[in-house]
Amino acid sequence: MSTIAAVLAATTPSPSPSGVPDVDVTPGVAGFVAIALVAIVTILLVVDMTRRIRRTRYRAEIRERLEAEVAGEPGDGAVTDEPSRPAAEDGRADVGDDTERG
Repeated sequence: MSTIAAVLAATTPSPSPSGVPDVDVTPGVAGFVAIALVAIVTILLVVDMTRRIRRTRYRAEIRERLEAEVAGEPGDGAVTDEPSRPAAEDGRADVGDDTERG
């Protein structure tokens, strides 16, 4: 045992952490790709959330208009001779039948 202790004591210690050059500590291409993917996924999630919130608002507006019409009140207070248009699938009444929806 004393021989092993003598050998371990005689070995030189590893260099201190401050002696490592900064070039060896970069994340490299893998780190860049990982951060880029996180950024892209975050942007896509924000866009999707915005679409869903907008769609929910449109549906709520249409629901309020329909409830007001059933109750006998005009929807926006304006008197018109035009018949009201039915609501589109996504809840918007201002979209005509001949327009493309995405």
